Amino acid sequence: MASLSSAEWRALCDKFTTAQNLSEVESRKDPANDPFRSKYKARELLREIYCALKSFETTEGENESGDQRPTEQPVDGEREDGFGRGFNGDSPAGLRAAKLGAVEYYLGVNHIETEELSAGQEHLMNCMKQLEKCSVSSENVSLYIHVRNQLGILWAGRDETEKAQGFLETAESIYQRYMKEEGSPPMDMTEYFTTEENQLTHQERTKRFELAYTHTMYYLAQVYKNLGEIERAATYCHSTLQRQLLLNQYNPLEWALNAATLSQYYITKGRYMEGRHCLSAATVIAGLAGEVPSEAAAQESETERERRDQLRQKRAEIARCWIKYCLNLLQDAEKLLQDNIGELDTERQEELKRARRGEEEAEEKDRKSALLFGSEDTFDSIASLEEKVRCLFPLDFTEARAVFLVGQTYVTQAKEYFEIDGYVTDHIEILQDHSALFKALAFFEEDLERRCKMHKRRIDMLEPICNDLNAQYYLLIRRQLMFELAETYNEMMDLKLSLANRQADTQPLDNHTIKKFNHLCSSSAKYFQMFLDSLCSPEGKFPERLEEEVLRPALVARFRVARLHSRLICSVPSAQLDNLNKSLDNYKYVVEYCEAHPEAVAAVETELELSQEMVGLLPIKINRLKARMATNN
Repeated sequence: MASLSSAEWRALCDKFTTAQNLSEVESRKDPANDPFRSKYKARELLREIYCALKSFETTEGENESGDQRPTEQPVDGEREDGFGRGFNGDSPAGLRAAKLGAVEYYLGVNHIETEELSAGQEHLMNCMKQLEKCSVSSENVSLYIHVRNQLGILWAGRDETEKAQGFLETAESIYQRYMKEEGSPPMDMTEYFTTEENQLTHQERTKRFELAYTHTMYYLAQVYKNLGEIERAATYCHSTLQRQLLLNQYNPLEWALNAATLSQYYITKGRYMEGRHCLSAATVIAGLAGEVPSEAAAQESETERERRDQLRQKRAEIARCWIKYCLNLLQDAEKLLQDNIGELDTERQEELKRARRGEEEAEEKDRKSALLFGSEDTFDSIASLEEKVRCLFPLDFTEARAVFLVGQTYVTQAKEYFEIDGYVTDHIEILQDHSALFKALAFFEEDLERRCKMHKRRIDMLEPICNDLNAQYYLLIRRQLMFELAETYNEMMDLKLSLANRQADTQPLDNHTIKKFNHLCSSSAKYFQMFLDSLCSPEGKFPERLEEEVLRPALVARFRVARLHSRLICSVPSAQLDNLNKSLDNYKYVVEYCEAHPEAVAAVETELELSQEMVGLLPIKINRLKARMATNN
């Protein structure tokens, strides 16, 4: 059998180019009723290429053993047999095996893309068998990595995470060993079927090889996440995002959302500098997707309408991640500065302020060593955005307010997209975060009147929503809102009581102050009771055994209702007696429930101890009041 001539080899290369074009370009135009038409055509061409290579494999083997020699000289530096010019590092036989392996690889990918996973796996494993015939070299290292990436994806899709991990980690080690020992950009798989004049440049080879490894890191990040190795997953995700920027291979909105999501991991670990950097980069890169089309333009074109909606949604999601950043920073600072009763520890505050200079120097040092995103075009923009929000814990009201205002700005942005009509759950979650921002800021406010006004803002934003929500469809959300409203009214009541106690030395409580105090007290009790009522059966019966997720909230609500009834200021003895009896009933419930269900004790140790104490004291107080009422009568 004659060897491939130069013309035959060029025809084979053209066939491969056509197959690639069908798979990657023409397939996008396939009709919905025949979605794989172009890919099936590409498959037939790949099979023809494979058969051609196999048919000449025997002939080439005979040439190399001396039984048959080529009769013509190579043309333009190509091997006459069509296998192309050799590269340092592998034998002609090894390169032939790699070419056959490459066709198996492309057939495998083709079958996977047409949802024929078993056939795809078979072709990919055949590719692996071909590669066993040759050592890793610059001619085939790219194929070594690509096929393992695909097998990793395939097994991950079947929830065989550990199998996927094995293939991907091998791909990673192959890349690292090659770069350590060789370092030069290797031959790309497409060049197996490219004529000499169409070989890739050094720069393009580098880009494609690095992109293949970037995909390895991306898939490993997903694998480690599924295995529960969250820190490792975050490291790989961060590196993937950085490499995508450097290679300029990314979709701006997708990249930005991934970076914003990664920020949430850093935030939960208290790594606010990295979290801020991810969010700043996300905001800048999302901006590269362009301006949001006007509403008028969006109405005229379906494409513009889809683009407008996508841009607004992704930017709103990034804004929500910024809200979480600001909220967590304030809440973590609050935990750091709290004394044993939850108030601001001024001594601790001064101590931390004195240590701040050293902390800022450490931040700068960490900043330089951190894994940063960006290129010359974007780095300045990212750094500029970072300067607008701190990553160190705020230590006083001024610093806390600066963080709060950033968070509030993003609340406004997020609500512009996630409106109550159409995005009920999302809208309410944003409102809850806004409320939590006010609550965290209030911790730093020393003026009790101003602190009270901040809690009033929380009530003003949550109360209308809570009352308007349909209990049938949004029961869990309503419970959250009712409990938060009850606690907010309770907090305001405590603040008003503190203010009244300060004035008690100079003047007695006036009727207005008493009325205000009682209103707050009653409102808190009302929402705690609404929460408890929501746990009842349709017949109005309270459950004998509380579910784990509502155990602590329900017992705390009972405890708070008991406390609130005992604190109401009443001038009428009968009303006071009624409140004390309600208080005693609720304290008794907490004690008796924990006696009947000992496993509940751990959830409410403090509340239980106080309830037991009040169950002993309140009857004495009630009897005294009854005696006084009898005497007066």
